[in-house]
Amino acid sequence: MTGPRMQFVWRFLLLVATCFAVTMALLPHPPGVVEVGDKYQHMLAFGTLTILYALAFPTTPLPRIGERLSFLGALVEVFQSIPALHRDCDVMDWVADTFIIVAVLVVIALARHLRPSRRAVAP
Repeated sequence: MTGPRMQFVWRFLLLVATCFAVTMALLPHPPGVVEVGDKYQHMLAFGTLTILYALAFPTTPLPRIGERLSFLGALVEVFQSIPALHRDCDVMDWVADTFIIVAVLVVIALARHLRPSRRAVAP
């Protein structure tokens, strides 16, 4: 699932999902795509972005993925503080983003660690 063609697909999906998440975060009155609390919407968006990022860039160190996505979450909150957007900046949204990013990265790290090696030992 990590060949050149699949990597292109994962990168395209990451780009589309990132554009969608940032657009929804910056719209003055976003439509209710999923009717759950604001923190859960943040966690759903950044959990999805984390999975897509890890699939799109499988050789990127996981802490770097976490750093970049957490920075994106912080940037979203900074932009939401612009009065013309009629959005509320809430540092706890960034905390929720970072929490789910770290949680997903831990699961990915465990899955990579537990995955059988591709180098099979010949009998």
